Amino acid sequence: MDLTLDIYLILFCTAFVAGFVDSIAGGGGIITIPALFLAGIPPHIALGTNKLQGTFGSFSASLHFYRMGVLDLRANAPFIVCVFALAACGTLLINVFDSTILAKFIPFLLIIFAIYFLFSPKIKEQDSKTRIPNALLAAILGIIGFYDGFFGPGTGSFLMAALILLGGFGVTQSLARAKILNFTSNIASLLIFSIFGNILWILGLVMGVGQFIGAYFGAKLASKHGIKIIKPLIVIMSIAISARLLYREYF
Repeated sequence: MDLTLDIYLILFCTAFVAGFVDSIAGGGGIITIPALFLAGIPPHIALGTNKLQGTFGSFSASLHFYRMGVLDLRANAPFIVCVFALAACGTLLINVFDSTILAKFIPFLLIIFAIYFLFSPKIKEQDSKTRIPNALLAAILGIIGFYDGFFGPGTGSFLMAALILLGGFGVTQSLARAKILNFTSNIASLLIFSIFGNILWILGLVMGVGQFIGAYFGAKLASKHGIKIIKPLIVIMSIAISARLLYREYF
C-alpha cells in the first residue's frame, strides 16, 4: 500500500518514543499499534509490521544490557527456547481463534500487577532466591511468549512480573532478561507473519530504525537510574495498557 512521506515520518517518531518507553517499562505496542491503525493499515498487516519494528527495539535494549555484562545468554537459553517455540505457536493460532476473548480479563491482571509492584517491599534492585524451579519458570515464560504471539499488549510487564515475583531477580536483571525474551518472541512471530505475507517491510524497517535509537537511549537511562525510574514507569505503563484495553472492549 502507498503511504506518504509524512506518514513515514510520523510513524518513525512514534516508533522512537515507543522504543524509549518499551526498553524501560514495556508497553511500546500500545503506542505503535494504534498509530499503525490510524495510518489505515489493515489489522493483520499492522500486527506483522509492528513485530518487525518492535524487533529492532528489543534487540537494541538487549544488546545494551549484554554489553553491560548484565545479560547472560547461556543462563537464559532454556527460557529463550521455550519463549520462541510458544510464541510461534501463538502467532499461528491467532489466525484460528478470536484473540479479543483475552482482552476481557488481561487488563485486570495488569492492574493487579501494577498495584503489587507499586506497594510491595519485595521489589528490589538486588536478586533474591529463586522462588520456583527453573523448569517451571521457563514454562511460565513460554506461556507469556505464547500470549505475545497470540495477542501481545502488556507482554513486557508480564515478563517482568514473572522474573521478579517468581524468578527472584532484581529489577535491572529482570528488565535485561525481559528484553531478550521479548526479542525472542518478536523474532518467532515475525517469521510466521512473513510466511503469511502480513508485513510492510519498508515501513517496518523505517520504524525499526526509530525503535532501535529510542530503545538505546531508554535502556541507557534505565541502567543508569535503576529502580528509581523503572518502577514508576512500569506501573504507569501497566495502568495505561489496561485503560487502553478496557476502553476498546467496553466503550
